[in-house]
Amino acid sequence: MKRPLVIFAAVIAAVALLVAGYLGGRHQATTAPAPAHSSVTAPGTAGKVLYWYDPMVPQQHFDKPGLSPMGMQMVPKYADEGAAKDVVRIDPATVQNLGVRTAPVERRVLASAIRVPGTITWDLRQAITISARTDAVVSKLDVRAPYTVVKAGEPLADLLAPQWSSALAEYGALQQAQSADAKDLRAASRERLQVLGLTPADIRAARRGSGAAITLHAPQAGVVTTLDVREGQRVTAGQTLMTVNGLSTVWIEAALPQGAAGTVCSGTPVVVTVDALPGRLFHGTVETLLPDVDAMTRTQRARIVLDNPDGALSPGMFASVQLNPTPDEAVPVVPDDALIATGTHTRVILAEGDGHFRAVSVRTGRAAGGYTEVLDGLHGGEKVVVSGQFLIDSEASLSGALQRLNDTTAKPASAASAPMPGMPMGDGQ
Repeated sequence: MKRPLVIFAAVIAAVALLVAGYLGGRHQATTAPAPAHSSVTAPGTAGKVLYWYDPMVPQQHFDKPGLSPMGMQMVPKYADEGAAKDVVRIDPATVQNLGVRTAPVERRVLASAIRVPGTITWDLRQAITISARTDAVVSKLDVRAPYTVVKAGEPLADLLAPQWSSALAEYGALQQAQSADAKDLRAASRERLQVLGLTPADIRAARRGSGAAITLHAPQAGVVTTLDVREGQRVTAGQTLMTVNGLSTVWIEAALPQGAAGTVCSGTPVVVTVDALPGRLFHGTVETLLPDVDAMTRTQRARIVLDNPDGALSPGMFASVQLNPTPDEAVPVVPDDALIATGTHTRVILAEGDGHFRAVSVRTGRAAGGYTEVLDGLHGGEKVVVSGQFLIDSEASLSGALQRLNDTTAKPASAASAPMPGMPMGDGQ
């Protein structure tokens, strides 16, 4: 009887040992992985990692850190990231490893210089048309080709006109008259000569000569831009003979983009350079903005007046025009790399410290020198992300922050655009 009892006691003891070993293994399995999971909770935070994911393929979830199938370092998704609306959180160590860079929102005066192409043209205010005042014949042409340079008073052409000859003969016959009636006739004859287009110099020259031909002289120094008659040709009263254009000043027509035309006005100073004259700078001002816009290029022309005392600038030359509008006041600006254009609006990502980021809708203005003016959404002093936005965009898409931003684009969250406490305001330095 004792032997079966001994055997039964031994079996009970073995079962007890097996149960104790099983329970001890369960306890050890529960507590042992704690060191391995210590990376699940970020240092200094109470958030718990729900899963790990590849920033390039955010829809794939993994239960352990490491490299994704694409070879990218996976980042954690924390359970407490939904606590702050429109804010996403990324492990600061991951932010540093992926090279996410930020830049402050500064207040500065954007460079306002505008460079546009231009073309030199004639100053039409210096154009003088020489026409026939009466029927005549061109007996001699002193200028026989267009674009001939002439001096003031230089002979241009000789005309034979019967009306001139008779009027000059009448005026000459009355030179010696002494009576009052004869003097009145003489004055009337002189007025007739003036109506026929003869100047006092022409009258004196005709009296000294044969009186058969009248010489036309250049009224100013310049270039004969058009020559409409030939020697021996018969012309009628009012017919244009030639046009003399001065070169002491020239016009430049500069093509301004519509976005820049609003900053230019009459009196804006300009500096002009010409490839044909390297090293020379020509200074002038904008005279006016022409009221028409080119339908093909969508540019508006600005007329610029330049002094050209030595005649170095010739119409038709290509010029590079730098316009210098009056500098504006300092405005909030961000680097061009910080802007994310979606097609419907533009946003930036604010860095709020400790791995927290917020997407903010902004309204932009002018751009110059690698910076863009922010008209609404930022005040200056905030920090914006300028590289690594792909990581934050994917995280924001997971948390729904961008969807909430898209639903509120009409009001870009004044709280997000206000500077953080303790953050210095940009002063444009």
